[in-house]
Amino acid sequence: MNIFDDFHARIAAILDRIAADGRLPSLDHARFVVEPPKDATLGDLASNAAMVFAKEAKPHFASPRELAVAICFALAETENVASAEVAGPGFINIRLKPKIFADVLRAVLRDPQNFGRVVKSRSSALQGKVNVEYVSANPTGPMHVGHGRGAVFGDALANLLAFSGCEVTREYYINDAGAQVDVLARSVFLRYREALGEAITIPEGLYPGDYLKPVGEALAKAHGAALVGKPESEWLPVVRAAAIDAMMEMIRGDLAALNITHETFFSERALHAKKDGVSSIDAAIDWLRAKGLVYEGRLPPPKGQLPDDWEDREQTLFRSTLFGDDVDRALKKSDGSPTYFAADIAYHKDKIDRGFDTLVDVWGADHGGYVKRMTAAVAALSDKRVTLDVKLCQLVKLMRAGEPVKMSKRAGDFVTLREVVDEVGVDAVRFMMLYRKNDAPLDFDLAKVIEQSKDNPVFYVQYAHARGKSALRQALAAFPDIDLSAVSLAEADLALLADEGELVLARMIAQYPRVIEAAAAAHEPHRVAFYLHELSSVFHSHWNRGKDQPQLRFVKSDERELTIARVALVSSLTIVLGSGLRLLGVSAPDEMR
Repeated sequence: MNIFDDFHARIAAILDRIAADGRLPSLDHARFVVEPPKDATLGDLASNAAMVFAKEAKPHFASPRELAVAICFALAETENVASAEVAGPGFINIRLKPKIFADVLRAVLRDPQNFGRVVKSRSSALQGKVNVEYVSANPTGPMHVGHGRGAVFGDALANLLAFSGCEVTREYYINDAGAQVDVLARSVFLRYREALGEAITIPEGLYPGDYLKPVGEALAKAHGAALVGKPESEWLPVVRAAAIDAMMEMIRGDLAALNITHETFFSERALHAKKDGVSSIDAAIDWLRAKGLVYEGRLPPPKGQLPDDWEDREQTLFRSTLFGDDVDRALKKSDGSPTYFAADIAYHKDKIDRGFDTLVDVWGADHGGYVKRMTAAVAALSDKRVTLDVKLCQLVKLMRAGEPVKMSKRAGDFVTLREVVDEVGVDAVRFMMLYRKNDAPLDFDLAKVIEQSKDNPVFYVQYAHARGKSALRQALAAFPDIDLSAVSLAEADLALLADEGELVLARMIAQYPRVIEAAAAAHEPHRVAFYLHELSSVFHSHWNRGKDQPQLRFVKSDERELTIARVALVSSLTIVLGSGLRLLGVSAPDEMR
């Protein structure tokens, strides 16, 4: 049950009736919204419908306020509306009767698994097949905390989209074709020689981490000394393949520690492989050329200081400026090999060919300059049918009690994600990674996230769930014969919930479906984390009122029916908290010790 969708439909129907009278043209109902008012004292719902359609309303309505009055007059006659009033130049504020919030609680209790699930959305972002590509860390070592932020963000977003009715594929793009994997192979070859008993020195430019020692030892066991005397052209492919496999196994383990899995792992090397003399990259360039979107030409020099590798030469270029980019983009290097962008074009063409309607790429913040060209490429490859949304995850600054954390000996130059998960737990990592918008920098304090205090958001929300469960146990102790199943509590006399604190809780619970839909449509899972924290704050505040005012406590041993009604409210709360935490990939404990 989504009261915001319900009243959006009611207002749309009122506008249609006015249009049928000839006083309005046919309108696009998706243009107006129904949302909670910024000031809760103004009512339960607010709408900008009259303001949005001010132009279309003339001449029959001289001002938006006149249209708003007509809408409010009709709304006041509909079920469960206590009042509908016009504010300012034409905003509509709606106050609801308490019964509608009782109906919301019953909806939660009657279908706990599906409350908040988006059945049918007006947003095109919540329709069809969606590919969420996230993590995609170079397979050159264990994951660091920055990778973890993108991993958690992508996983939570995929959960949200699936809960909102999309057909979601979780994908990892393995960057296994660039120069970095050759650097990895050379680093592993040194460890291989070390495993054979040779004293080695790691030169600058190679990976120094101890995590490569087991890979070298495995190669020594498999090949003995056979690779030592071979030229690099012969041992490099063997070592590179073994190193990539070992690194991907390590990365999968790091992801598993965060309860993250992917359905698809896509290899960049596969794009370079030739079939009948043509690679997927060649085919993508030929496809764009046939559309008139590839040409041979020269690019103007970049503004500012020229980079060292700048070449004023004729190049194979993609007409990305036709699709909103700043300049056209090169598809081939001076030696004739494809650019990284050309490989990315082929990769996204593969996604489009697989039938996805929406593509979400989760990248690190250092890739911000790459967004326009990739967005242009997807528009060209899909004739603007497929949407690409690139989400940039800002850096994570790892702290301990306010001081920067030292680097890991194992990784060589950073703290591994696994070390952080092992120290503070999955829940703390996942919730805190989502408790800031993805494009905002994040300070992650290892000491703060395990505090059992209201200043620790993950504890605060989990404690609210545990507190709610403790109230249910208290109710059962007071009334051993009551049925605490959700379906039974749905039949409680919810009209007994009359205290303002109880009604505020019910209003907050009613917002959950809207929060889910908005977060999924905007690809912003942090909205769910914010909502859960706010809901927990309202609950904790009401709980604390009961300490000073016994009549407000959830369990009253001398008032059975009131206790059952209040327990129904608390049970609804725990259902919503549990649902939201599951979407974020965080546990909802029944007890906190």
